[in-house]
Amino acid sequence: MNPLLDFSGLPRFSEFKPEFVTPAIDQLLADCRAAVKQAESADTPAEWEAFVAPLDDANEKLGRAWGQVSHLHSVMDSPELREVYNACLPKITIFYAEMGQNEALFDKFKALKARSDYEALSDPRKKIVENELRDFRLGGAELPADKKARFMQVQEELAQLSAKFEENLLDATNDFALFIDEAIQLAGIPADALEAMKAAAEADGKPGWKITLHMPSYLPVMQYAENRELREQLYRAYVTRASELGKPGFDNTALISGILKLRREAAVLLGFNSYAEVSLAAKMADTPAEVLKFLDELGVRARPYAEKDFLELQAFARDLGIDDLQSWDTTFASEKLRVTRYSFSDQEVKAYFPEPRVLAGLFKLVETLYGLHIREDSAPVWHPDVKFYSLTDHKGQRVGQFYLDLYARASKRGGAWMDDVITRRKKADGIQTPVAYLNCNFSGPVGNKPALFTHDEVITLFHETGHGLHHLLTQIEEMGVSGINGVEWDAVELPSQFMENFCWEWDVLKHMTAHIDSGEPLPRALFDKMLAAKNFQSGLQTLRQIEFASFDMHLHDDFDPSGDRTALDLINDIRQQVAVLIPPAYNRFPNNFSHIFAGGYAAGYYSYKWAEVLSADAYALFEDEAEGYGGVLNPEVGHRFWSEILAQGGARPALESFKAFRGREPNIDALLRHNGMA
Repeated sequence: MNPLLDFSGLPRFSEFKPEFVTPAIDQLLADCRAAVKQAESADTPAEWEAFVAPLDDANEKLGRAWGQVSHLHSVMDSPELREVYNACLPKITIFYAEMGQNEALFDKFKALKARSDYEALSDPRKKIVENELRDFRLGGAELPADKKARFMQVQEELAQLSAKFEENLLDATNDFALFIDEAIQLAGIPADALEAMKAAAEADGKPGWKITLHMPSYLPVMQYAENRELREQLYRAYVTRASELGKPGFDNTALISGILKLRREAAVLLGFNSYAEVSLAAKMADTPAEVLKFLDELGVRARPYAEKDFLELQAFARDLGIDDLQSWDTTFASEKLRVTRYSFSDQEVKAYFPEPRVLAGLFKLVETLYGLHIREDSAPVWHPDVKFYSLTDHKGQRVGQFYLDLYARASKRGGAWMDDVITRRKKADGIQTPVAYLNCNFSGPVGNKPALFTHDEVITLFHETGHGLHHLLTQIEEMGVSGINGVEWDAVELPSQFMENFCWEWDVLKHMTAHIDSGEPLPRALFDKMLAAKNFQSGLQTLRQIEFASFDMHLHDDFDPSGDRTALDLINDIRQQVAVLIPPAYNRFPNNFSHIFAGGYAAGYYSYKWAEVLSADAYALFEDEAEGYGGVLNPEVGHRFWSEILAQGGARPALESFKAFRGREPNIDALLRHNGMA
């Protein structure tokens, strides 16, 4: 049997072969189309069980099968898999575009809402109906036939261009390798990073050290290498990836223009002024102007801190012999300044965070806050490094399961992300429990020692776990609004950013550290230094996020993709207004901004800062209650966070869930305070 057609349990990754993809997807698409035909029939009544439930069943199977293929394309890419993925992608895109434009289904949902017994539906089901009616309008269901056909064509082309953008970026990243023969050129780089570079060179049958543009190799060079020329060489290679300054076959420049033109065309077809307006139709923020005002106001608050950060860094860099501070110097100089000011380095801290202790501490936090238990479990996986876990309640009942894929490799796209495998829903034989993927790109173990994580990597792991808990701890049983489904995009970062706060709590960290050599826990004095340094350069970091978010919003709102100016011109203009350090002219950031060109963040990158307001304010309740309880690890507040935010999924507007938890509207003060900008 084709493993992609088996929905009886977990994915059968160990049996997967690229040749399974096309027949499975073709069969599932045929099943989905049959379900659509039955649902749109005049003989099928406009009732939930008659037409919505059968559509959910068919669409879930397609989503689960294609989800496995998409996941493997992201984490175990190969020429064979890429070929079938790109062959099937248009079929998937066309099907969903057809669904979004199906007037008969649109009418059926309108008839369902108009029924006299509509109010008897559960709140989650009513929310699904509201979402469906909105999405049919956004999908072009109300367009005339000729515009429908063009809209569908646009969706198909966009899917292909976005996939190609991501592939070019991965290929350009993998294409670069720098081999160093002389140890003196690598002075300053930590021993564990050098060991990994040496192992990489040996794997290629070469002497010396191999440096790549994957983050576990690139970042130690930028942060620690005393060789300024080496830093500039790496920086230039990194910021020109997938641009006209590299290999022509990997250049994303034309794709950027094509994607923006198609998005603008789709928006105009739907009657919107810009793609940003389309994007915001399903988000908390109402208009591009509201988002830009939010970013401008945050920028005004952050700018004095950013300017102070930069002047301090410039002055310190001169002490290092760097009179003209450049973009390839900032990470290096910042690390040196932090060591000087706070008397510790990232490398010193990293020795206290071996993977087993970090995971044990993370799992203990989940147990303390929510009364749940996490234990390692067995399941077929796509790579030997992948681990699998089960989440159970105090009765031993399964709540959910998740895969953990922590390490970087050439076949895996960069960054860190969470995705859903299976969604919680009620079925005839009981509750289907949810399953999630958690993916990172950390350095793996070297030799016989476990992987060591920087504190920033620990924060990343907690962030992705927050997304995972949002999916796994839902108590909603209707698929369309269960877990992360149906959650407004600018609220989806709330649970993930919320989890980051615990990485700065002594009561959490003391349980998750053990020095790699001595086994000693993180000293309290070192933690206090980390805490003092927590908001080091937070002004600069905030302006950087505002720069990216403003670029994204303007790009999709008032930028003309058919005009004389390019996306590169736009970001250069925004940098003149926002940034305090202007990167070199050869910087091609738009060409590797996969969040907005290949991810789901188009006209939505602002959501990181928007949701940070929500997450900081939510965490402030734990802080407010800490004195009476004896710390922030308060299970009572934890269960309230679970029941009002995590459990609700997308079954109600995110603002309602926030107010139910916090008792009021969100306030920006906690964010500014947490970032040292109060």
